Amino acid sequence: MPKRRDKQPLSLSAAKVAGEAWQVQTAKARFSEVFRLARAQGPQRITRQGKEGVVMMAEEQFDKLVRKSRQPQSLVQFFRQSPLVGVDLDLERDRDSGRNVDL
Repeated sequence: MPKRRDKQPLSLSAAKVAGEAWQVQTAKARFSEVFRLARAQGPQRITRQGKEGVVMMAEEQFDKLVRKSRQPQSLVQFFRQSPLVGVDLDLERDRDSGRNVDL
């Protein structure tokens, strides 16, 4: 495989899919590849000096995450979106008159 001046192979696709992060300077130089991998194979991590980082991901994946994290706008909306919508619950209670207590 041909090498670049910075001694990194031209195709890091396999390593990036396995979870290894892109260094920011490499990701900048190879933005098209990072973009393509994010669309085709999942989120791509990008770090600066091995510490702080960001994740590039397909817009569809981002939208799905955002939708899951949004809070319902109201209590009614919450119950309408509940996975238990339509479940028949038995809400009958025994009319207990209490107990006798000596004071």
